[in-house]
Amino acid sequence: MPARFGDAAAVMARALELAARALGSVEPNPPVGAVLVDDQLNLIAEGWHQRFGGPHAEIEAIAEAGDRARGATLFVSLEPCCHQGKTGPCTEAIARAGIRKVVVALRDPFPQVDGKGIERLHALGIEVEVGLLAKEATRLVAPFLNLVTIGRPWVHAKWAMTLDGKIATRSGDSRWISNDASRAVVHRLRGRMDAVIVGAGTVLRDDPLLTGRPSGPRVATRIVVDSQARLPVTSQLVRTAHDVPLVVAASSAAPLDNIHRLEERGAEVLIIRHEAAGEQPNCTAEKVDLDGLLAELGRRQFTNILVEGGSRLFGSLFDGSHVDEVHVFVASKIVGGAEAPSAVAGRGFAHMDFAATLESVAIERIGDDVYINGRRRPA
Repeated sequence: MPARFGDAAAVMARALELAARALGSVEPNPPVGAVLVDDQLNLIAEGWHQRFGGPHAEIEAIAEAGDRARGATLFVSLEPCCHQGKTGPCTEAIARAGIRKVVVALRDPFPQVDGKGIERLHALGIEVEVGLLAKEATRLVAPFLNLVTIGRPWVHAKWAMTLDGKIATRSGDSRWISNDASRAVVHRLRGRMDAVIVGAGTVLRDDPLLTGRPSGPRVATRIVVDSQARLPVTSQLVRTAHDVPLVVAASSAAPLDNIHRLEERGAEVLIIRHEAAGEQPNCTAEKVDLDGLLAELGRRQFTNILVEGGSRLFGSLFDGSHVDEVHVFVASKIVGGAEAPSAVAGRGFAHMDFAATLESVAIERIGDDVYINGRRRPA
């Protein structure tokens, strides 16, 4: 980090870099970073929102700067708040510190802010600029924007597959496709998620635990999409339900005996009812309505969720355009077999022109595996 920045964009890039440190620690709040500089872009102080309920990035930077904040310029990756929440309004703290100018990357769509913070700074006589590195800031806080604007979490889809696109052999064996280092990346992903979701078939086949090991900043709720609530009480998930939250998302057709059996052992059974079954070709009372499940998770303020299979669940999510980001681990193995499953089932797309396409793709080699991460390009 330089003591002096080359230009304003470099200062904002540093604010975004600081904000990224908060991923997994502040949700459902957004990750935010702030940098204070003088007129020559010399660094005065910096900060980021480090934990949910803790001081915001602006407050951290102002506290570090002390009297040096007077007359300075504040670069912040998201519009400062102007309301009393778990902390006081940042706009008032900025004014009290004597900051002359505020450069904001992105306006905050949260209803209690949504331009009001910028208006308040203007009213306090502080110069404001908006839009520097807005695209980069939008990418960083995309899960938060999703939650605020459409009321749903950001859906990450993760799978490991062979070079010929198989997620298991024809006998159903899938341990292990990826290597130890790739699986360590998955554990880190789990550690910053609000939930890890699998289908019932995956549990019946693999008996996973679905925890992050070692643990990360968040403890993800394990969710099983299980229309009949048939999850075995002997499974690792049920046996650890009192230690790590477990939710079984079932349909209204689930037998009451199955529901009571799971609830008695500490699982929450969440009945997802169809509101418009007739409008959805694959939506019946025997299936879990994924639209309804995602809406419920949004109401619970879940920001990031990681879906780990199986292929039918992935297929339903892709068919419904619900996947926002993918994490794919490709192993240098070939198993073949017409009956060996591929990652994504469902109806699929009839024409290549309509296929789900990724953008902002990052590719990393992990030993003999290749890790591909990208976001689904909006239609």
